[in-house]
Amino acid sequence: MSEDTTDILSGLTNQLPDRDPEETAEWMQSLDDLIRSQGTERAQYIMRSLLQRAGAQSVGVPMVTTTDYVNTIPVDQEPEFPGDEEVERRYRAWLRWNAAIMVHRAQRPGIGVGGHISTYAGAATLYEVGMNHFFRGKDHPGGGDQIYFQGHASPGMYARAFLEGRLSEEDMDGFRQEKSREGHALSSYPHPRSMPDFWEFPTVSMGIGPMNAIYQAQSNRYLQNRGIKDTSDQHVWAFLGDGEMDEPESRGLLQLAANDKLDNLTFVVNCNLQRLDGPVRGNGKIMQELEAFFRGAGWNVIKVLWGREWDSLLEKDPNGALVDIMNSTLDGDYQTYKAENGGFIRDHFFGKSPETKELVANLTDEEIWQLKRGGHDYRKVYAAYKAATEFKGKPTVILAHTVKGYGLGTHFEARNATHQMKKLTLEDLKAFRDHLRIPVSDEQLEADPYQPPYYNPGPDTPEIKYMLERRRELGGNVPERRVKHAPVTLPAEGSYAVAKKGSGKQYAATTMAFVRLLKDLMRDKDFGDRLVPIVPDESRTFGMDAFFPSAKIYNPDGQNYLSVDRDLMLAYKESPAGKLIHPGINEAGAVAAFTAAGTAYATHGEPLVPVYVFYSMFGFQRTGDSFWAAADQLTRGFVIGATAGRTTLTGEGLQHADGHSPILASTNPAVKTYDPAYGYEIGHIMRRGLEEMYGESSANRNLMYYLTVYNEPIIQPAEPENLDVEGVVRGIYRVSESAADGPKTQILASGVSVPWALEAQKLLAEDWGVSADVWSVTSWIELRRDGLAAEEESFLHPESQARVPFVTHQLAGAEGPIVAVSDYMKAVPDQIRQFVPNEFASLGADGFGFSDTRAAARRYFKIDSHSMVVRTLEMLARRGEVDASAPTEAIKKYDLLNVNAGTSGNSGGDA
Repeated sequence: MSEDTTDILSGLTNQLPDRDPEETAEWMQSLDDLIRSQGTERAQYIMRSLLQRAGAQSVGVPMVTTTDYVNTIPVDQEPEFPGDEEVERRYRAWLRWNAAIMVHRAQRPGIGVGGHISTYAGAATLYEVGMNHFFRGKDHPGGGDQIYFQGHASPGMYARAFLEGRLSEEDMDGFRQEKSREGHALSSYPHPRSMPDFWEFPTVSMGIGPMNAIYQAQSNRYLQNRGIKDTSDQHVWAFLGDGEMDEPESRGLLQLAANDKLDNLTFVVNCNLQRLDGPVRGNGKIMQELEAFFRGAGWNVIKVLWGREWDSLLEKDPNGALVDIMNSTLDGDYQTYKAENGGFIRDHFFGKSPETKELVANLTDEEIWQLKRGGHDYRKVYAAYKAATEFKGKPTVILAHTVKGYGLGTHFEARNATHQMKKLTLEDLKAFRDHLRIPVSDEQLEADPYQPPYYNPGPDTPEIKYMLERRRELGGNVPERRVKHAPVTLPAEGSYAVAKKGSGKQYAATTMAFVRLLKDLMRDKDFGDRLVPIVPDESRTFGMDAFFPSAKIYNPDGQNYLSVDRDLMLAYKESPAGKLIHPGINEAGAVAAFTAAGTAYATHGEPLVPVYVFYSMFGFQRTGDSFWAAADQLTRGFVIGATAGRTTLTGEGLQHADGHSPILASTNPAVKTYDPAYGYEIGHIMRRGLEEMYGESSANRNLMYYLTVYNEPIIQPAEPENLDVEGVVRGIYRVSESAADGPKTQILASGVSVPWALEAQKLLAEDWGVSADVWSVTSWIELRRDGLAAEEESFLHPESQARVPFVTHQLAGAEGPIVAVSDYMKAVPDQIRQFVPNEFASLGADGFGFSDTRAAARRYFKIDSHSMVVRTLEMLARRGEVDASAPTEAIKKYDLLNVNAGTSGNSGGDA
């Protein structure tokens, strides 16, 4: 037998026969008497006890994933509302007016920059209950909360800041005009990069806010358990849309919050039942669906469905007829009801049964229309928030029933098009003013319908004094971002020594060179505790299992099982104080953890330096949007694309073969991308990165350093004397100058291709009498950015002497044609072509990857040492500097068209 309890609790008994209705009625009567005499709390305990006993007696009781379509918190368990509801209602009306007017004024002729009116109009109560009673600012003794505001509701936050005196009318009129109104500009959505003193968390890329909030809550506990900061009194609130919950990211990480028992986290889902184009579940019930989903994921669920006006109706509904209608009414119908009127609701909702029609017989159509949904009722929302903050052992989700465009009038409320509606007609303005009781005259509205006035009665009015006092008691402004943080002592010189000395006679991939450096940096007595390694279930692949016994894996519950490898030197060890964040096979979660750690300098005033190590193919390709949000949040840290390149992990095949991540990373202005060849290069790049992020003289700190490292073992050379360190960190330096006589040429290579270039240098000298210098290009992208900046300076300042791009300067005097090569597609080295006066040719691994040996793959893509030789000879032959037959001879000599004749590279080495 199967039961369908997807939508309604009533389905629990649908398929079971009632063999003794009289006895059933007696049990029901007993329960009703218990509730009347001792209240719902006692009834809850008895029901839970009975369920527990039933399970022990093998009575088949299905899991109750959904409850009736009524409020979770019974009336008799609602706490007293501590505020002055009338005062709060008055200035909430001013907030809703100013939010809508700001967006409306932004549509004036000549501007027309868009905006969203309806989201905040429907969610104002959800925010204001928090602002007045729950959301703690950064001056709170407990440290303050982290609030993830729903992106489309940003006008409401600006409207509140305006009443608080934080924003002026001129600022409000700069909405979405960030350059043309610079100094008085407001970003469209929560963008910390655009407004670094105001917003903390970017949320408008749907789905990223929920997962980032989860990992922020985990990061708070991580800081606590590691003894870095007491975060026990801080709470994370995430405001989300019910349509947004269809994003995989919105739901995909709920288990982490439950597993870690993150009771410092509350999701508030604004269930207005509408997406951007229409209903979320027109033929279903999204709130019931979400209730089941969250409860199944291990969350505490609180539904806020109906306002207090419904309480008396439900009390008069002993047979459950009204609840049955609530259970069975589809979301599409609920939306329609709020787009109509009270008479329509009387006929089409209450009129579904004689009992329910009689319930409202004494109510006027206007009174029926005023039956609010729970998300618009201060007392119901307050009760939910209080219960959420007091609940222990699980994260909480509050599902709040609201109306999109609430109070904006019949043209807006619950309409399918309401999300795209940016301005109000004169009739709308007057009706909205009347609804909110705003003291603005018809003459003021008619004077210029595009410029209706804001309303701010000033700081001396009782309402504004009350508002400001509530914020003072709760610890100051929200939202607010601060960047003052604890001092950072950067690693000592000796911590980089391992990178400089090379690997001696031992073969080591650049991944291993990086891991050895990271291990020494983590041991630095003044800095090491600030490093946060993050690895999504590939630590052994990257050679980072050596971190397990010493740094340990973070787990708030510790390790309560007997580890299978407990007797091994590199045993798997978990600890509440563990440093290593191990999200599992979860790239999106790893980036969220990276973001939380990389912004702790601002969120908590405690700098952490996350080092996220991942398969390079699964970084910017899979989670590029999250890295963009990390940049928007001004994240600082290192992202390490390990097992990089298209041909170094060819046994894994197409889906693992990365030939394009540097191109993808180049689209993010906050990411500095490097493709180092040797361990000593990695040392200097990471050192420069730390200096930029936390050095005293840094001009641009908000950077992420992306390093690609490879799994192919080579002899890592020691750092050469007189190394051009500036060349290493800025993108190019000469790694080997040819001693051969003959025609000159230059080979530019990056990453794993530098050793092949050195092979080509030798072949050119010995077989063809050509002198080739080899350059290590540590960053094609930084060279391009510098070149473009130089061009921009020259473009805007033609009267000044043009600055020479760094790559042009470095190659000044380098004779002959250039062959540029990497283990990526040709577009990577092609980025610098315009800044190099020499004849230029790119070799690259364009197309899809595949499984094969490294040597065969490199020969197939024509990026190996022999291909470099042939390409060089072709260019020299055209110039008449070698015999015209040399290229053809070389192709035959090296059997260039035979993939089995390749020799560049070696086998072995996961890391």
